[in-house]
Amino acid sequence: MLEQLLHPNLPSVQAPVAKLQAQNINKIYSTRGKQKLTVLQDVNFQIFPREFVCLVGASGCGKSTLLNIVAGLTAPSTGDVFVDGQSVTGRPGSDRGMVFQGYTLYPWLTVEQNVAFGLQFQKMPKAEQRDRVRYFLDVVGLSRFAKSYPKQLSGGMKQRVAIARALANEPAVLLMDEPFGALDAQTKEQMQEFLLELWEETHVTVLMITHDVEEAIYLSQRVYVMGANPGRIDLEIPIPLPEHRDLEIKLSPEFVSIKRQILQALHTNVPTT
Repeated sequence: MLEQLLHPNLPSVQAPVAKLQAQNINKIYSTRGKQKLTVLQDVNFQIFPREFVCLVGASGCGKSTLLNIVAGLTAPSTGDVFVDGQSVTGRPGSDRGMVFQGYTLYPWLTVEQNVAFGLQFQKMPKAEQRDRVRYFLDVVGLSRFAKSYPKQLSGGMKQRVAIARALANEPAVLLMDEPFGALDAQTKEQMQEFLLELWEETHVTVLMITHDVEEAIYLSQRVYVMGANPGRIDLEIPIPLPEHRDLEIKLSPEFVSIKRQILQALHTNVPTT
C-alpha cells in the first residue's frame, strides 16, 4: 500500500477499491394540492474503481439532491445506489466519505480532534488513531496546525481538514458537494491543484459535483452533464487529458474544446422558471 511505502510506521490498512453505480434513480416530491414534482428522472451512471468523476449542471437541476441520495442522506423515490455491489441503505459511513461546501468542522475541537472524530466510533486503538490522524494531516500539509482550532485557519485550510477527516476513515468512495464553492478564485485554484495531487497519490474513487466547468475538466477523467426539469444525465464526456495536470493545461486547445462542448450542452438545458 502506498501509505506503507511513504510512512512505514503507519499500521497496515487494506485500501478499499470501489465502484459506484446509480440505477434508475427517480426523486418525486408531493407539493401543495398533492401535485407531483419530479426532481430526478431515470438517472443512471457508474464510476469505476480509482476514478475521479464530476457532475456539472445548472442551478436547480438536482445535482445536490442526487449526491445526497448517493450519500444516503435522502432516499430515492425509486431506484438504487450500489457501492461495490452493496446497496446503499443508510447515511455515509466507512464506505462513503462526504465533504460539503461548508467546512462542517466542530469549532470546539482542534484540527487533530476533528480528523479523529469518525475514528472514535470504529473501536480503533488510540495509538492507531493517533498514527492515522498524523499521517493524513501530513498528507494535506497541516501537521503543524494539529493543535489549532478551526477559527484560526483560513477557508482553504479548513477544507483540507474536512478532506483529511473524510480520508482518515479510508472510504471506498469520496463524495464532494462543491467543496471549493465558497473560496476566492486564487485559493480555489490552489485547492484544485491540491486535490488533484491528493487523488494522484491515493487514487480514492471520487464523485464531485460542481457548477464550475473548468474545475470539472481539470480534475476529472469523465464529466456527466445534467439537464433539468426534470434532472437527468444528458451527456457523458471523457476527459482525454494527461493524468498529471498543472493549471496551464486550462489554456490548451484540448481543454478549451472540451469546455466549449460542455457549455453548449449546459446552455441547451438551462432550467426554465
